Amino acid sequence: MEFNNDFSWALATVKCGHAIQRKGWNGKNLQVKLFIPTKKDKMTLAYLYIEYPNDAANTPGARVPWLASQTDILADDWGLSITDKDYGK
Repeated sequence: MEFNNDFSWALATVKCGHAIQRKGWNGKNLQVKLFIPTKKDKMTLAYLYIEYPNDAANTPGARVPWLASQTDILADDWGLSITDKDYGK
């Protein structure tokens, strides 16, 4: 998996329904996903969130809303999450 993409690529990719991640992040297999609400959801606007891997020591499978930092926006080490099974389908 290549991690040499900029943030505009990452944002377009996550908007297409794929999970993304940065090579430079300390947390192994942290990924960013997009939540798009339906009429039955309490949240009414779309948002990005980080999802922790299921084997994380303290927070397995946890999800938290995410805001990109300046470092994230300027980084060129974005790539498709290695756990994104739907890529290319």
